[in-house]
Amino acid sequence: LSNFLFHTDMLSRLASRSIPRVAAAAAGRRAFSSGGGGGGGAVPLILGLGAGGAAAYGYLSQNPSALDFVPASDLTAMEDKFATYWPRNVMIIFGPPGSGKGTQGPKIEGMLGIPQLSTGDMLRAAVKNQTEIGKKAQAIMKSGGLVSDDIVVGIIKDRIAEPDCKFGFILDGFPRTLPQAQALDKMLALEGAAVTKVVELDVPDAILEERICGRWIHKDSGASYHVKFKPPKTMKLGADGKPDPATMLDDATGEALYQRPDDTATALVKRLSEYHKMTVPILKHYSPNGIVGSVNANQEMAKVWDDMQAALKSGGK
Repeated sequence: LSNFLFHTDMLSRLASRSIPRVAAAAAGRRAFSSGGGGGGGAVPLILGLGAGGAAAYGYLSQNPSALDFVPASDLTAMEDKFATYWPRNVMIIFGPPGSGKGTQGPKIEGMLGIPQLSTGDMLRAAVKNQTEIGKKAQAIMKSGGLVSDDIVVGIIKDRIAEPDCKFGFILDGFPRTLPQAQALDKMLALEGAAVTKVVELDVPDAILEERICGRWIHKDSGASYHVKFKPPKTMKLGADGKPDPATMLDDATGEALYQRPDDTATALVKRLSEYHKMTVPILKHYSPNGIVGSVNANQEMAKVWDDMQAALKSGGK
């Protein structure tokens, strides 16, 4: 097999082992059938970009069960080459409380094969695993102090060094302030990386109250439910027309759900004010780089996802 041409969209998905295997097989099948060379044995994979990439991608789309004959060693070499020579995908998803980050994040994970990283989850994991920086954070929290930006950035630095982040990652909940964004940029620059895409989920403040006040969450997994838009299967309404808390259980585990104490109409006003005050400077910070996009999250979920995919593309707004 003389050459493998891949569409750039396909390259961005190489973090998923199943994607490169089928993609390589699909492109290889096409090259094989057109007389590109014989089968069997170790086949060097030559990565390139060109018109053939679209054809290979089209073949994959139409033939998801394409012949899988490419040696695993070649697939590993292809993945390593991509991780070394192509830009790391570093995405930031912004949105006010109730904008749908918890819904869109996993979809992006599934599409691109890069993990969504929550600062809260990373902090808890660092403390639980008693990493050096996790111990520092734990000591500060035990004393009632606030974890500094330097420590949070250090926790992110440790997390993105793990294998699942080598092609990129999605940040959720960070940065929250301009100084944090600047600290993140500095840390990424030290390893030759940079933020590649920033997307804001835009929802009018007036719409968010219904979304927030009806939200229930599963503590361990972070799975989010809503009494109107995504109720748990066990939900039953009481005589007052409101959900019976005893019936609010996680679909996967059957464990109890809870409502955040600040998921109230009164608390929301303050949270939104702080969000707008802090987020606008961050968007302005990244705008000159041409990487900021906005998605109308106040529409049907399918349309939100369509617009999200468009915003994530190179040059997408």
